Amino acid sequence: MAASEVAVQPVAGPRGLPLLGNLLTFGKDPLAFFVRLRDDFGDVVSWQLGPRPSLFVSRPEHIAEVLGAVEQTYDTLEIGWALKQVVGNSVLLARGADWRRKRALVQPTVRPRQVRSYAATMVDCAEALAGRWRTGQRIDVRREMARLTQRIVVRTLFGNDLQGRGSLLANAMAVVQRETGAELRGINLFLPSWVRTPSRRRLLAAVGVIDAEVGRLIRARQTGPADEERDDLLSRLLAARDDQGRSLSAREVRDEAVTLWAAGHETTSTALTWTWYLLSASPSARAGLTEELDRVLGGRTPVYEDYERLPWTQQIIKEAMRLYPPAWLIPAVAGEGATLAGRPLEQGTIVWCSQWSTHRDARWFRDPAAFRPERWAADAPDPVPDHAWFPFGGGQRTCLGARFALVEAALVLATLAQRFHVDVDGGEVKPEVGLLLQPAVPLRATLRPVSRTAAPVT
Repeated sequence: MAASEVAVQPVAGPRGLPLLGNLLTFGKDPLAFFVRLRDDFGDVVSWQLGPRPSLFVSRPEHIAEVLGAVEQTYDTLEIGWALKQVVGNSVLLARGADWRRKRALVQPTVRPRQVRSYAATMVDCAEALAGRWRTGQRIDVRREMARLTQRIVVRTLFGNDLQGRGSLLANAMAVVQRETGAELRGINLFLPSWVRTPSRRRLLAAVGVIDAEVGRLIRARQTGPADEERDDLLSRLLAARDDQGRSLSAREVRDEAVTLWAAGHETTSTALTWTWYLLSASPSARAGLTEELDRVLGGRTPVYEDYERLPWTQQIIKEAMRLYPPAWLIPAVAGEGATLAGRPLEQGTIVWCSQWSTHRDARWFRDPAAFRPERWAADAPDPVPDHAWFPFGGGQRTCLGARFALVEAALVLATLAQRFHVDVDGGEVKPEVGLLLQPAVPLRATLRPVSRTAAPVT
């Protein structure tokens, strides 16, 4: 990618401690830390996470340049020991030729044509949940969304082979999410790999469950009837061949399957949880959603083609992911020849981009703390700059499952919101920083019948 035309003059950030640098302040509240760097110091700020030099960049032009140069003069950063144990050497962390090979093998499994084939499963699972909900029922929103997206990813990724064991994987992934996030914020980030803290032992036990369950599924497919046709993601991974006719090994299939599981389950359930929270506090946005669903769907269940016919629904999802991006941080490591806006960077410097900080920057989003889905309309007066919104990353490393996640979130929302308003209990809910941005407390809500008397505000 061409160098940004916006000049770079890094400024020194807050003074850190010997060896630890700014780790303690960062670990206490990473979101506030990055906002402080942006507001109190500038667009390109030097700081230290432990002994390694770091730069924090806030401008979309710089973010686009960094993400666009990954695999050229920047490299991905393995954040800690924990994440590596979970996803292995999947396309998320692989590098160079190995990454290019794996991306070529995995990408066809989540292309729009394949996502289309999974849309019916998404809607079917949402319909089943709506059938169990009752007016006046009290629910835990995050738990309901997590169970729903788990069912969807189980059916699309693994078919129907979990034989009632899906909760084992779900519970193990919950431990992984918690312990990986805890490592990112603490001293464990710098401990040698051989040190086994209680947190690391808990994570290894959870990874053991994941390995056993996913391994069982892979072996069952490899030894199953050769003429049995399946259309799930696991079957596609096992059938994939590179340009030399080589398949993914069992370990490689495991790594990609676990990565797709985490992305398809936790990321989407988190986005939907925050969406309900925001809609509950925005009667005008919710009325607009009801009007669009009535007009486009007329009471029928949505299909894949409806995704493009539901712009307001899409805008609600995009705005929720702006305010509460499930993934909130992307680091890259400057390699030989790395530059930023034409300025050479010291090799090994970690360059950090934060979706949370940039998504809530008043320079790119008017009234940035407000939930305003209309800002995403095609004719909106304030177009959003490229890479001011990047919940799925950018450049060659853009999340392969982005289309899957956006379609899933929109079709689930459309299916459930036709029948219920999810009225979340009042009060501000802050995010808890882990591997993803989850609500810090349970979101309790009451299910209400959809009101079609209020006129939407457009």
